[in-house]
Amino acid sequence: MNSPFRIALLTYSTKPRGSVIHTLELAEAFEQLGHHVCLYALDKDGKGFDRPIHWDYKLVPAQPIAGDTDSLIRQRIQEFVDYLGNGHLIDHPYDYYHAQDCISANALAILRQRNQIPHFIRTVHHIEDFKSPYLQECQERSIRDPDLCLCVSHYWQTELQNRYQIYAPRVINGVNRNRFSRSSEGSEWLLKQQLRLTGYPIYLTIGGIEPRKNSIALLQAFLQVLDHYPQAQLVIAGGATLFDYQDYRDAFFKIVEQSNLTKQSLILPGVIPDADLPTLYRSADAFVFPSVKEGWGLVVLEAIASDLPVITSNQPPFTEFLTSETALLIEPNSAAIAQAMLTITQAEVVHHLTQHRASICSRYTWEASAKMHISCYQTLQL
Repeated sequence: MNSPFRIALLTYSTKPRGSVIHTLELAEAFEQLGHHVCLYALDKDGKGFDRPIHWDYKLVPAQPIAGDTDSLIRQRIQEFVDYLGNGHLIDHPYDYYHAQDCISANALAILRQRNQIPHFIRTVHHIEDFKSPYLQECQERSIRDPDLCLCVSHYWQTELQNRYQIYAPRVINGVNRNRFSRSSEGSEWLLKQQLRLTGYPIYLTIGGIEPRKNSIALLQAFLQVLDHYPQAQLVIAGGATLFDYQDYRDAFFKIVEQSNLTKQSLILPGVIPDADLPTLYRSADAFVFPSVKEGWGLVVLEAIASDLPVITSNQPPFTEFLTSETALLIEPNSAAIAQAMLTITQAEVVHHLTQHRASICSRYTWEASAKMHISCYQTLQL
């Protein structure tokens, strides 16, 4: 290897959302390849990351705000600018400055305009459809202003080319097979007791309740499943997000109330501790992820590595790494989701899906992703 690089990675949160996990795993892979990484993350509760970090990192204080989402994003960008511009980047210059989201990319754009950094990179995990003009402008800047854009799927690569005439090299996501596997550690029974997972079948999804996760259609499908499996349980884990989906959540819980769905049937544990997440996958019978918009779907890879049969939407980016041989690919409406949830209880279906997936996890590794990133970094004219 040539001389190791110094790399600054920026992410908008310490909470386990997809792009944050991507950043953490990428940082570790860089370190294992011999590069030096410092991870900068906005931290709104002072608790930091919910996992051990074995490389340099800085927690950027993020203060509470009572305003709307526009005000929140504006403040978060400024908090990054104030922290990084106050000597941190001057005292610790890097070879590459890499933002993983719209917020940190806007901050780096300001710092580059001030000549405090020479360039910056941004990974576009997916493109949002914001109703707010301010948020849309922030997203536009975060895509058009970087010296190099990267993306994690062919689908978003094409979207960036068509919408912005930007060629964004594709850098893959990965799965940490040291964490996610079918091997039991004996902790499943205790977690099941804690979460009251006593039914069958246990359906798991991760990502919280929000529109792009298609949570209402999943709920409606589960209500149909209960007619066939009264003891079935649906676990919707996760949910940490910057955005306010209160109207959507209200509609979700109105259906819960009207259907008299019990707390025994619908389990909402919130954000799962990082150490418990692999155990949670192994505690379920199937992973159901009928999302209508994803950058990639890291949780799908984690479920596959955990040997769970998977139901997901028959659309990109899932169809880039899954086929009908490796997952139940369905139209993301409640009737199709319900039918798949019933089908996936059949032993022969589970066996068929899981026996064809060995190459997926070996192909999508964080080491391979890190090497792809380094090749892309080196195309920058410094």
